Amino acid sequence: MDSLTLRRPDDWHLHLRDGAMLEAVTPESARHFGRAIIMPNLVPPVITGAEARAYRDRIMAAVPEGSGFTPLMTLYLTEDTDPADVVKAHAEGLVTAVKLYPAGATTNSASGVRDFDKVRPVLEAMAEAGIPLCVHGEVTEADIDIFDREATFIDRVLDPLRRATPGLKVVMEHITTKQGVDYALAGGDTLAATITTHHLVINRNAILVGGIKPHYYCLPVAKREEHRIALRTAATSGDATFFLGTDSAPHLDAAKEMACGCAGIFTATNTLSVLAEVFEQDGALDRLEAFASLNGPAFYGLLPNEEMVTLTKGAPVDYPARIETGDGPVTVFDPMMPLHWHVS
Repeated sequence: MDSLTLRRPDDWHLHLRDGAMLEAVTPESARHFGRAIIMPNLVPPVITGAEARAYRDRIMAAVPEGSGFTPLMTLYLTEDTDPADVVKAHAEGLVTAVKLYPAGATTNSASGVRDFDKVRPVLEAMAEAGIPLCVHGEVTEADIDIFDREATFIDRVLDPLRRATPGLKVVMEHITTKQGVDYALAGGDTLAATITTHHLVINRNAILVGGIKPHYYCLPVAKREEHRIALRTAATSGDATFFLGTDSAPHLDAAKEMACGCAGIFTATNTLSVLAEVFEQDGALDRLEAFASLNGPAFYGLLPNEEMVTLTKGAPVDYPARIETGDGPVTVFDPMMPLHWHVS
């Protein structure tokens, strides 16, 4: 197969940041994607409906004219979140979902949840109103190995939370383990999982072999090869449980290449070409549309995009190694393989 036409994809997990970074990276996602779930972990975080509206306005000012890109806003769940404000923002079409960060789990998560009992009223209101909860699924206890934090979160936090709040729609974001795949598959129609582009390509060797590679460091951290294979099997299966959430997370190179570098991989620029390469390698190009364009809208109760995109195989695509922002360069994800699929 040398050409593939599919519905315009969506990105169900995206970081756009703010200020000069926002202005530089937004066009990278708007070029290929129709919609994206926008992460609220700014400093300070986007907690209220009014803050989500203001952030959406800043994003729209950075969207290239005529791109048709639509940001789908989320609220950052805190122990002080007002259930009525969440329900009102969702009813007005301002907010699509709410994001749960365990406090300290990842970038700008200090305002996240420590005591899950304190957010129970919000979760119950969300279940009643049909508002999805997007979950960063890692525990943060210091005695839990970083490679075990996702599996431990499922057992200690996520499963009890879902049992206590029946009917709550949950998206396990950026799963990285076989345990995450298995739990998502067993979760019924109120549970789904996003998988990133980079976790389909890299395992933990990419970070550690031959020296520390900061541009492959992300959270959740890439795991063993057996987990990467499980993710690829899930993504390429066509199963409606799984869909694309890139977790494209730009940081300035200066913030990545330092003694305590930031977690995050910027994949917005070349994601579709990488995905086509992965799905072709696994003999599953006919299932790429389900993963990138159909399963996500179905879970969120939205129609797929009407616009189409075409992927054409040819000479390797010459993507830039980095993009420039007003504050400095951001390195684009290097998948360590040639990308032959051009997007038009």
